[in-house]
Amino acid sequence: MKVTERLAELGISIPAVAKPVASYIPSTISGSLVFTAGQLPFIDGSLPATGKVGADVDATEAAGMARTAVLNALAAIETSIGSVDRITKIVKLVVFVASAPDFTGQPGVANGASDVLVEIFGESGRHARSAVGVAVLPLDAPVELELIVEFA
Repeated sequence: MKVTERLAELGISIPAVAKPVASYIPSTISGSLVFTAGQLPFIDGSLPATGKVGADVDATEAAGMARTAVLNALAAIETSIGSVDRITKIVKLVVFVASAPDFTGQPGVANGASDVLVEIFGESGRHARSAVGVAVLPLDAPVELELIVEFA
């Protein structure tokens, strides 16, 4: 089954690519890999919430934002390779979580992105991952992520 067919089956839409907030491009190709720039959980150009996870934003809401950010990453990838149907493997996901000092649930937040990748891509969506707690992210976003995929 093509990725676009699976997305339709799941009722998931790939959004328009988010405009960069600084001097970078949303994604770049090296060989058969696509690397995304850091993707924020923009919805129609806005962040749904700001602040620290574990203080201003709860972990469940942050996991939803990680899901949104990874769909934004797929949009960036699609602009580089023409179609998400060309993705053959999700290689690596790095999720940064702006965390309150005592928040230790970064892996659960990152699952919001990881789980939807497996839903979409099946076994090809299983990936290496890092979930990193940080003090602050651009625009006070609770979550930012980078994605590396292989394509044919």
